[in-house]
Amino acid sequence: MRLGIVCDYLEEGWISMDICARMLIDRAKQLTDSDIQPIQIRPPFQWRLKPWEQHIPKYFNGNRFINRFIDYPQYLKPRATDCDFFHVADHSYAHLVSSLPAAKTGVFCNDLDAFESILEPDKYPRSWAYRRLAQHILTGMQKAAIVFCPTEEIRRQIEYYQLIDSSKLIVVPPGVSVEYQLDPLPIDPTIIALQERLQGKPFMLHVGSCIPRKRIDVLLDTFGKLRPELPQLHLVKVGGNWSTEQQQQITDLDLANSIVHLTNLPNSTIASLYQQAKIVLMTSEAEGFGMPISEALACGSIVLASDIPVLREVGGDAAIYSPVGDIDAWVTNSLMAITTPDRTPSLDCRLAKAACYTWDNYARTIVTAYSKLAT
Repeated sequence: MRLGIVCDYLEEGWISMDICARMLIDRAKQLTDSDIQPIQIRPPFQWRLKPWEQHIPKYFNGNRFINRFIDYPQYLKPRATDCDFFHVADHSYAHLVSSLPAAKTGVFCNDLDAFESILEPDKYPRSWAYRRLAQHILTGMQKAAIVFCPTEEIRRQIEYYQLIDSSKLIVVPPGVSVEYQLDPLPIDPTIIALQERLQGKPFMLHVGSCIPRKRIDVLLDTFGKLRPELPQLHLVKVGGNWSTEQQQQITDLDLANSIVHLTNLPNSTIASLYQQAKIVLMTSEAEGFGMPISEALACGSIVLASDIPVLREVGGDAAIYSPVGDIDAWVTNSLMAITTPDRTPSLDCRLAKAACYTWDNYARTIVTAYSKLAT
């Protein structure tokens, strides 16, 4: 049975969604008790608008629009019979369900960010055109035969807004890649360069993008208030690009010389950072799952996370929680975790929680759902 995995364009840089698609393809191939044959689907990204200026946001976004909403549907329509079932790996591409046999297509819905402007327009005001696109994507997802979500909390949100019939919803948490482990990994040039710069000084770690819901302002304020207490402490930030506001905050807090910003790192390097960090922070105000939590726990890290339902569900009793945006609480908990690590959740507790998340279970749950559709 052929299962077409409809993947994001790599050029868009949605790392978590790319990982979920890649691991589904990899693990589904290894399920010996299944007859599913996963097939990657991803057309080439076309740079039509000023390709020599693709780094400029307005041109990049214009190319994104053309590729997502014009090129990708046209690419899929003649291929709608090439596979027995289709799996759209990212809900923000759910409009593609309309170009496929909906009764044989599922969608992985990581969160509801793409639909905020139509679910709560007063809180998240957007242009008419943006809301039309959001509705177009949502309509595609509502046509799907199955909708997978990473946590019970995202399932609850979908049910609360009455977006999808409950009978279509299946919870399937993403796994933890094998590189994220307790055992030390070979040291690569990035780690060597970091060690030379820090010269044995401790660091706290954040892994993820710099988009607004990640609350990087909280991360920077917390770090700024920790520095007088722990003047040797550094912040290592992995992923994303600083916004203008975040750059200004770094300047205002005089943190530039104490921050190392790294991007485009392989899993093994990130795993080494998790292993060496004093604490790992996830300051987000909203998440669909929060993969850095499960990854960090698998490496034995002490994790501090925002006290929101999704992160409580993922981290359980293996993490420490602070109210969203409460800088004093973040500083207090961070200081405690760094100076008295024996007061944090035990290593056994952290590793046990991380062990709950495997890519084999992820792939098996999804493959089983499509197999049931076939009967």
